[in-house]
Amino acid sequence: MSSEGLHEPREKLLSQTIDFHRAVVSMKEELEALDWYQQRVDAAEDEELKRILAHHRDEEKEHFVMLLEWLRRRDPVLSGFLKTYLFTDADITTLEALEEQGGPSREAEIPSVGSLKEESSDKISGS
Repeated sequence: MSSEGLHEPREKLLSQTIDFHRAVVSMKEELEALDWYQQRVDAAEDEELKRILAHHRDEEKEHFVMLLEWLRRRDPVLSGFLKTYLFTDADITTLEALEEQGGPSREAEIPSVGSLKEESSDKISGS
């Protein structure tokens, strides 16, 4: 049960904290299942079984990411860290050092849909 593992009395916790806990526990379960399926893929000898197990493993990845996105939408600090570290080929520790020094954020480097529309509009209007 998701309420197991609470470190504080349930009645002292906000409902948002309980939901956050549910998501975190579910994420742990998805990662554990992903690990188990990967081990089964490695150990299975039948190729069709390997494909089925790999499919199940990948479903667990999707479930994990859905939960991560749910958390991101509700936690601005987590969202900021995800924007800094995900979907870049830059060295992770270099990104951390830049972040700690108050260096440029990746948001400034990555064009958004809105900025691309503005850029396109400027080119069309000749600005």
